[in-house]
Amino acid sequence: MSVTMTPAAAERVRTFLANRGKGLGLRLGIKTTGCSGLAYVLEFVDELNDDDQLFTIDGVNIIIDGKSLVYLDGIELDFVKEGLNEGFKFNNPNAKGECGCGESFNV
Repeated sequence: MSVTMTPAAAERVRTFLANRGKGLGLRLGIKTTGCSGLAYVLEFVDELNDDDQLFTIDGVNIIIDGKSLVYLDGIELDFVKEGLNEGFKFNNPNAKGECGCGESFNV
C-alpha cells in the first residue's frame, strides 16, 4: 500500500496544522456522493481510529481508514495554484472516470 504527496502539498498541510495549533495529521478518505459515485474527503485528525493506516511523508502524517484505502492505494496528493484558484489535487491511479466538475470519481 502506498500514498505519496508532493512537496507543495506537504508544505500546505504543515501550514494548516501549524495554524490550527494541534492535530496528528490529515485524513484522506472517500464518501459516496456526487454524479460519479465517490468523492474525496480531507479532515484534520486528532486521534487515530483502530482501522487507520498512517503514512508519514516529508514529515506530514496522512491517515487513511481501511475502507478508503482500497480506493486510494497509490494516490498522490498535490497542491496546485491555477490563476486565482488553488487547492488539493488527487492523482488517483484507481479512478476510472470523473464527473465534469471534477468533484467526484468512480472506480
